Amino acid sequence: MKVTQFKSKNGSDKRQLDTLRSLGLRRIGHVVEVQDTPQARGMVHRVRHLVRVVEEKS
Repeated sequence: MKVTQFKSKNGSDKRQLDTLRSLGLRRIGHVVEVQDTPQARGMVHRVRHLVRVVEEKS
């Protein structure tokens, strides 16, 4: 799945910043592709107000 950061991380707490870093997101508009695993879904859920997800059909 492709994850895009669309909002600023300013004002986020340390856990959310660490989660964005773990996903590989660095700035607004940055897109990363992560494997669709329960762990990745949990990380995306934690920062769902900052990111958008596009699921790829296979």
